[in-house]
Amino acid sequence: MTEPAIAVLFAIFIWWFSTGIVLILNRMSRSTVSVSLLLSTLLGIAALIGLVHTAGQTSAAGAYCAFTCALLVWGWNELSFLTGWITGPRKTALPAVAAGWWRFVEAFRVVQWHEMGILVVGLAIVGITWNAPNQVGTGTYLVLWIMRTSAKLNLFFGVRNLSEAFLPPHLAYLQSCFRRRAMNSFFPFSVFAATAWLALLVSRASNPANTAAQSVGFALVGTMLALAVLEHLLLVLPLDATALWHWALNKRASAYKSHSNTDSAAFSATRPAQADGENLDAHDKLFQIP
Repeated sequence: MTEPAIAVLFAIFIWWFSTGIVLILNRMSRSTVSVSLLLSTLLGIAALIGLVHTAGQTSAAGAYCAFTCALLVWGWNELSFLTGWITGPRKTALPAVAAGWWRFVEAFRVVQWHEMGILVVGLAIVGITWNAPNQVGTGTYLVLWIMRTSAKLNLFFGVRNLSEAFLPPHLAYLQSCFRRRAMNSFFPFSVFAATAWLALLVSRASNPANTAAQSVGFALVGTMLALAVLEHLLLVLPLDATALWHWALNKRASAYKSHSNTDSAAFSATRPAQADGENLDAHDKLFQIP
């Protein structure tokens, strides 16, 4: 088996397994989640140190290490958000009357601190690897950042599969930021741009003049981009987007089922009143459409 092929299989396994682990950890008891956050923070710091160490390496091992470090840092971003630790100033559902620019601003306020955290960490990684020969970590983080932002925008504009099962009960209000539609006008452009980017990475990975480290690096980053394109397609295809992680989503289901039902009921209860513009908080009333 060639080095690029091994890199592709490694990236696929890490993507699938790490996503499941984050889902499991976020559905544990609150004390376990706190410990998980602490460990994830320590791993994230260690990963940044690892990126410093590998930035100057030009070996295949250095490419694998930088890729893994970038995923660990990204995992910290995801876990800190899904646990509700770093989200945004708005922690309630959007009013049903929200539309247009107001709806976009309020949806951004739901994830504002999370997005700023991603930006700060991303700038730190760029600074760490600036002008260094090993850019695999930066490329991996960039792919995750751009494609996750694209996915969030598509969920906001509307897609078939909202994958609500990925949301823990305490983030049920995020569903108010999503729309269920067959497709939106932004979706084809986002997939086309990502596919063109992927084609470029594939051509770079298959260049016979590459060193082993270069082929591995392009294969790792390209595989993450290909998986992100797949995730985009699952947003609109009539398929169960959560099927690959049923083993993680079913863990401790009974432990949080009652909490989920309670939060869902509370979420639903806010909608009818808000549909008429009632019971809005002060910020919502300020921007309410007459």
